Amino acid sequence: MEKQVLIIGLGLIGSSLALCIKKEHPNTTIIGFDKQKSSEEFALKRKFIDRRATTFEQEATNADVIFLCSPVKSTLEQLKQLGQLSLKKSVIVTDVGSTKEEILNTAKQAGLNRFIGGHPMAGSHKSGVTAADENLFENAYYILTSSSSNEQSSIDRLKELLKGTRAKFVILSAKEHDQITGMLSHLPHIIAAGLVNQSKVFNEEHPRSRQLAAGGFRDITRIASSDPQMWTDILLSNKEALMQLMTGWEKEMQQVYHWIQTEDKAAIFQFFFDAKETRNQMPIHKEGAIPAFHDLFVDVPDVPGVIAEITGLLGKANLSLINLKILETREDIYGILQLTFKRAEDLILAKKAIETETDYLCYEK
Repeated sequence: MEKQVLIIGLGLIGSSLALCIKKEHPNTTIIGFDKQKSSEEFALKRKFIDRRATTFEQEATNADVIFLCSPVKSTLEQLKQLGQLSLKKSVIVTDVGSTKEEILNTAKQAGLNRFIGGHPMAGSHKSGVTAADENLFENAYYILTSSSSNEQSSIDRLKELLKGTRAKFVILSAKEHDQITGMLSHLPHIIAAGLVNQSKVFNEEHPRSRQLAAGGFRDITRIASSDPQMWTDILLSNKEALMQLMTGWEKEMQQVYHWIQTEDKAAIFQFFFDAKETRNQMPIHKEGAIPAFHDLFVDVPDVPGVIAEITGLLGKANLSLINLKILETREDIYGILQLTFKRAEDLILAKKAIETETDYLCYEK
C-alpha cells in the first residue's frame, strides 16, 4: 500500500484525484503542493489533502507516488527537477498531461525509471480546486503509457491506487496516444478556434452575424473557450502529430473547395453522407478525448416564472446545472430551454423530474 502520495498541482484534476484516492485508501497520506498557496489552504480545509507540502524537494524524496498535475511545459520542468533528487527506488512518478511522447522522453532522460505517463480523459466546464469532484473520472478513459515493457508491476500499483476514480484504464504507447488525441481533441480545438477567429473578422463586415452566431455556431465552437496557455503548451508538445494531421485537413478542405468549384454534386453528397454515417456509429454519451456536453432541451411556454419552475424541479431532485440558456423566446409560441449537465445520468434524472411534474416536452439532440 502506498503510504505517501504527493500531488503537485491542485487544480481540477489534481484535487479530484486526491478525493478519489482518499475515498478508496483512507490510510494513505496525501500531500498537496501548488504554486497558489490559497489552493493548498482550500484543499486542506476541505480535507482533500492531509497536509500542505513543505518544499517540492523534501516531499518528493519521501513520496511513494508523485502525481504531476500541472500544464505540460511545467510538467517537463518538474520531471527535470525530480531527476536531480534522491527519490525512493520504488517511487512511481506519473502525470496527467494531454500529450505523452515528449513527457516520456523527458522522464527517461531524467533517469526516472518508474515513470508512468497518465492522461485521464475527463474534464469540466469549471476549473481550479473549488471544482474538485470525486465523480469526475467515473466511466472516463484513463490512458496509461510507459517507455518500458517491464513496468507492469508499477502500472498495477498505480491502477490500484486509482481504483476510486472508477475510470476505464487503457494502455497505449506514447506515440499512439499522441496521434489519437491529436486527431480527436487537439485538431478539433484548432479548427474551432480558427472558425471563431475567422468569424471575428467576418463580423466586422457583417455586424448582424454576431447576433445570429448565438445559436448553433456558438454550440459547435464551444471548445474554443478553452484555456489559451494550456493549448499553446499542448500544441507545441504534440507538434509532429499535429503538423501531419493539419496537412491532411488542408488537403481535405482543398478537395471540398474543388468539388464546390466544379459543382460536383455526387462528391459533395458523398462527403456529407460518409460524415453522417461515421458520426452515427460513434458511441453516445461516452466520455472521450473531448469532455461530452450533456444537453437537455425543454419546450416551455413563454410565460413569467417558467425558468424558476424548471430550476426549482431540478433543485428538488438535487441536480446541478452547468449552464442554462434560452435558445428561443417569442410571443404566443413555445420557447426552448437548453439545460447542460455534467453527467449523462443527471440529464436522465432531470428529464424524468420535469416530465413527471409538467407536460413540457423534453428531448436530446
